[in-house]
Amino acid sequence: MLELHSCGYHFVHPDGLLINRPAGSGDYAFVFFKSNAMVRLQDSDVPVAKNSFILFRPKTPHGYRDVEAPFINDWFHCEGDDVQELLQTLNFPMDKPVKASDPQLISRCIMELQSAFRSGGPLRNRIIDCDLRSFFMKLSDVQGRTAHPEKLNRHYVQFSELRNELYSSPHTYVSIPELASHFNMSKSHFQHIYKDLFGCSVMSDIINARLDYAKYLLDHSGLAVAEIAKLCGYENDTHFMRQFKKFVGVSPRKYKFRNEA
Repeated sequence: MLELHSCGYHFVHPDGLLINRPAGSGDYAFVFFKSNAMVRLQDSDVPVAKNSFILFRPKTPHGYRDVEAPFINDWFHCEGDDVQELLQTLNFPMDKPVKASDPQLISRCIMELQSAFRSGGPLRNRIIDCDLRSFFMKLSDVQGRTAHPEKLNRHYVQFSELRNELYSSPHTYVSIPELASHFNMSKSHFQHIYKDLFGCSVMSDIINARLDYAKYLLDHSGLAVAEIAKLCGYENDTHFMRQFKKFVGVSPRKYKFRNEA
């Protein structure tokens, strides 16, 4: 089980901060820098830009200090019998600064960790264990999916929000030129960035969002095919049925009754 020793969310140090651990912290120390900092690693001072993070191993000598005030950071200390195995499995970077692809994800997770740490419920320790594992997996996943040049990373958060909107509102019709104009981009440039970030075209996501919702309605409602087509953003049920069979492999009716004898 992973254990959380201490945790801090959006700590503001008005007069700056100086941390010195010549023998390491004795546990795994995660620091998310929301301000520019100077970090001491392997007897060298390394400038670290804000919105970067470092996971220090227990015995890694390190220190860090502000280069501007106020100094703001998120952090936590943890340990566990299998934490090393987990981090190695995830190929999680340690003892080096990493530019965060999604700063909001890190802060949101650490805020939830702090809330769980302060709770006194009977499942507190198990919740913290799950939250820590989830944090490392989510961060490893998002960093792996966005190992792109800086010009792509700067678009990641906004494009991720758009992608979430597409999946949460499959009934809303929106054209690709309209989406591109929202980002002040040409249609081709918008599509190029979207595919580089997520590995698929925006049209593929629009279709997948509609068909995922259609399958949910077919499984859990008694609505007619025409009604489902409308709720999924299709102008007519013929187009819906044709696209459903093309991508799912069967007609909507056969899908609905697939488990019946």
